[in-house]
Amino acid sequence: MKWRKMADHVQGLAQLEILCKQLYETTDTAVRHQAEKALVEFTNSPDCLSKCQLLLERGSSSYSQLLAATCLSKLVSRTSNPLPLEQRIDIRNYVLNYLATRPKLAAFVTQALIQLYARITKLGWFDCQKDEYVFRNVIADVTRFLQDSVEHCIIGVTILSQLTNEINQADTTHPLTKHRKIASSFRDSSLFDIFTLSCNLLKQASGKNLNLNDESQHGLLMQLLKLSYNCLNFDFIGTSTDESSDDLCTVQIPTSWRSAFLDSSTLQLFFNLYHSIPPSLSPLVLSCLVQIASVRRSLFNNAERAKFLSHLVDGVKRILANPQCLPDPNNYHEFCRLLARLKSNYQLGELVKVENYPEVIRLIANFTVTSLQHWEFAPNSVHYLLSLWQRLAASVPYVKATEPHLLETYTPEVTKAYITSRLESVHVILRDGLEDPLDDAGLVQQQLDQLSTIGRCEYEKTCALLVQLFDQAAQTYQELLQSTNSSAVDVTVQEGRLTWLVYIIGAVIGGRVSFASTDEQDAMDGELVCRVLQLMNLTDSRLAQAGNERLELAMLSFFEQFRKIYIGDQVQKSSKLYRRLSEVLGLNDETMVLSVFIGKIITNLKYWGQCEPITSKTLQLLNDLSLGYSSVRKLVKLSAVQFMLNNHTSEHFSFLGVNNQSNLSDMRCRTTFYTALGRLLMVDLGEDEDQFEQFMLPLTAAFEAVAQMLSTNTFNEQEAKRTLVGLVRDLRGIAFAFNAKTSFMMLFDWMYPAYMPILQRAIELWYHDPACTTPVLKLMAELVHNRSQRLQFDVSSPNGILLFRETSKMITTYGNRILTLGEVPKDQVYGVKLKGVSVCFTMLKAVLSGNYVNFGVFRLYGDDALDNALQTFIKLLLSIPHSDLLDYPKLSQSFYSLLEVLTQDHMNFIASLEPHVVMYILSSISEGLTALDTMVCTGCCSSLDHIVTYLFKQLSRSTKKRPAAMATDDRFLHIMQQHPEMIQQMLSTVLNIIIFEDCRNQWSMSRPLLGLILLNEKYFADLRNSIVNSQPPEKQQAMHLCFENLMEGIERNLLTKNRDRFTQNLSVFRREVNDSMKNSTYGVNSNDMMS
Repeated sequence: MKWRKMADHVQGLAQLEILCKQLYETTDTAVRHQAEKALVEFTNSPDCLSKCQLLLERGSSSYSQLLAATCLSKLVSRTSNPLPLEQRIDIRNYVLNYLATRPKLAAFVTQALIQLYARITKLGWFDCQKDEYVFRNVIADVTRFLQDSVEHCIIGVTILSQLTNEINQADTTHPLTKHRKIASSFRDSSLFDIFTLSCNLLKQASGKNLNLNDESQHGLLMQLLKLSYNCLNFDFIGTSTDESSDDLCTVQIPTSWRSAFLDSSTLQLFFNLYHSIPPSLSPLVLSCLVQIASVRRSLFNNAERAKFLSHLVDGVKRILANPQCLPDPNNYHEFCRLLARLKSNYQLGELVKVENYPEVIRLIANFTVTSLQHWEFAPNSVHYLLSLWQRLAASVPYVKATEPHLLETYTPEVTKAYITSRLESVHVILRDGLEDPLDDAGLVQQQLDQLSTIGRCEYEKTCALLVQLFDQAAQTYQELLQSTNSSAVDVTVQEGRLTWLVYIIGAVIGGRVSFASTDEQDAMDGELVCRVLQLMNLTDSRLAQAGNERLELAMLSFFEQFRKIYIGDQVQKSSKLYRRLSEVLGLNDETMVLSVFIGKIITNLKYWGQCEPITSKTLQLLNDLSLGYSSVRKLVKLSAVQFMLNNHTSEHFSFLGVNNQSNLSDMRCRTTFYTALGRLLMVDLGEDEDQFEQFMLPLTAAFEAVAQMLSTNTFNEQEAKRTLVGLVRDLRGIAFAFNAKTSFMMLFDWMYPAYMPILQRAIELWYHDPACTTPVLKLMAELVHNRSQRLQFDVSSPNGILLFRETSKMITTYGNRILTLGEVPKDQVYGVKLKGVSVCFTMLKAVLSGNYVNFGVFRLYGDDALDNALQTFIKLLLSIPHSDLLDYPKLSQSFYSLLEVLTQDHMNFIASLEPHVVMYILSSISEGLTALDTMVCTGCCSSLDHIVTYLFKQLSRSTKKRPAAMATDDRFLHIMQQHPEMIQQMLSTVLNIIIFEDCRNQWSMSRPLLGLILLNEKYFADLRNSIVNSQPPEKQQAMHLCFENLMEGIERNLLTKNRDRFTQNLSVFRREVNDSMKNSTYGVNSNDMMS
């Protein structure tokens, strides 16, 4: 209670100031915690607003001003009980005056106040007073700052920059629809004026003799560049692209901005600035240029685009000719991004027509070669240079222009620079103890993907270079191994060089494009493959003494590429590659090559069983081979594969061992291994039960061992857990592979009833240890999944019902026990609880929709298995906050797909639930309708449709006054009549999404909408009127007509024919409404539908 008393006594400003100091300055955590609690209480107090004003007026420290600004931001942002309009206008005017009269505040206070102004303006964008939008006169607000001192100027520009940023960013507390409406209106009414203003101010600034030693002028220029960048980086059409998809970005500049880009002075302004300002600011200029270079192609006609591109290429040429600023890593990075945009947004045919193309391509090639040779400098920027060359090389077959593209001259230089620089880096990294780029698998893979296309351009030169370098390295390596006095460092250097070469050979083979390949190129691939296989024979022969993990991973990467291109059903067996393999290594056909693959896989599993990266990649290769229709049949004939099928024990494959695992999650690769083995076994298994029993012997032994351990009171718990987890992972792999009825039934009969009790016992004992329960639950979820209709029991078999009983028992056992854990810390809640719950939901969904159990019989015969499973589902569901349902993607997918099945087939159960449970489920559907994941959103639409249809039927029946209507039906109807706002809210949400958002699943959205309208006709009429009235007067008639047409020919029923007609009407309605609103900056009044 101590802090509450403190908060009660917080009266004087002095006390608040002390608390602020404690919050921001103290190093004592306890003191900071107390201060934080008291200040939280203060921000929630009713007189917070007046106190904030006092703090700003009289506060002596910057921290108290910061507190006041952040508290006010919270107050204006809250969605419940928002501040009245007059109060918000007063705060806005007060903040502007405060900033104008105090230009020398601490930077973080100015920033917080500007943030407050931006927030008020954004959230009040559609607020009117006396027919005027009161928060939209942004440029007028800022003009007085721009006409004053440099400090004032900086504040004015920062206000515009922060506002543009604020409006561009969606927040989680307000609906996305509202955000898009504000952003579109801001884009149409103010953004171009702000951009023009920033360009004019930049022109003025660059026209004057800038004194950049003057820190304030330096600051002003920086803020102006940030403002220009924020304008160009605006999300113009609401695609909200992921930050990471940087390469494909097109800037969707509105057509009304054409004038700024047709006039070359805008482009020229930024190139001139680059050459005249200090290097610390030029990255911002280059960022603006990257955006300008990415302007959508359709903004120009062909002649205009050619002219624009010509100016752009001239600017790039000028930077390359005067590269003084490029040694700065930030400048260099942005310049590389600019070069990449030259090809992502323009075609090679357009580039070659630019006047100085031959000179520019030479400069770019030299710049790239130099960059690659200095591999240690800015390694993250290389991606952009390689992506430029990759796109250039990929365009060569399609270019129709008569002008020479000269890529046959320069691309081999780039390939050579990349390969030789990687090889040369090896000994420097070893010598200086630097970080090895080979350890960053993602980066290496990305560069190799790019090189695979670049290297295929002028492929003869690439191959000749690789053969020459490989032969040198391999010969040196062999000599070092044979020599008695060679140093370990020299051996490691050669292994490092060979590792790079094997990766690169794999990549260029993977770059083969079937339609563009010639026999000569296939023969060259053969030369490269022979060399790698010869090297493999050498390294494998030494594995008993020593091996190199990186080189092995490179080999696996090579095998993966080789498999994709040259092994499988589509490959021409007459390929010249096989001829070369036959001449050099005696490998005459695909079967012999496959035996090399399997030999390598077995060798790796034998010698590298303790190395997780190699084991998992090796098993992935085996898994990929087992997927091919023809390759799997050839594999089964190999003696090595038969050996694996007959000897899958830890004695031969150490990774299957139990005692040497470092932790339980490392056993994941076992599932992959057994999936592949399962597929191989199925090829010839047929109905041969003896062969199946033989194959299952090691697993039978493991189950017996676990059963033995669990039957005694004193057993080694760790060993039991390891054995069981390994076993259930193996079984899940087999169950996944057995997707035919005959083989799956053998597995089912082997497991049930003999071994099911062991799995149930494990869940009882170790429910609190997810490393143990998750694999068991996942196995059960796989067993009940009717994949490819494999769970078809005979008419006289009770197995379907027995299997459901086991499922119900497992869900109930796990659910009831996991709920005894109580409150789990937020950072552990997914791993400890939600992951298991999610698998239970998946399991229940699979068994309810598997179509092999008649669920009606349970109640008929007094069997409570179904009720137990459903009641446990409800208990688990109520223990999860709504936010978690949507925050964890796997949980949301399993929950919403289960809900879909329940509302479809078990609506009577849903209808019999307590009111608070029904409301919980409905609000989870309501929140899911606006989820970003389309699968979740579609599942919600479907669930809502089932509920609405059920309600509609019940209402229709109750009006017919059938006395036989069950009480539970009335109860559900009663709940819905008590809370009509729930269904109305969903009607508003669905309509909203269809009219105002990029609705990706329109068909799914249309299905519940008709039912929602028929259940709420009066509310729908009010909603329609408010939408029509919010349009500008000249548009109202058209909008009214759209709604009329929507219900044209629709009857008051939910028959399929009627629904289909409504769905058709809706797609026409959406198109017409969008056309009508495209020409309008208005939308729905912010208070009507968005609140």
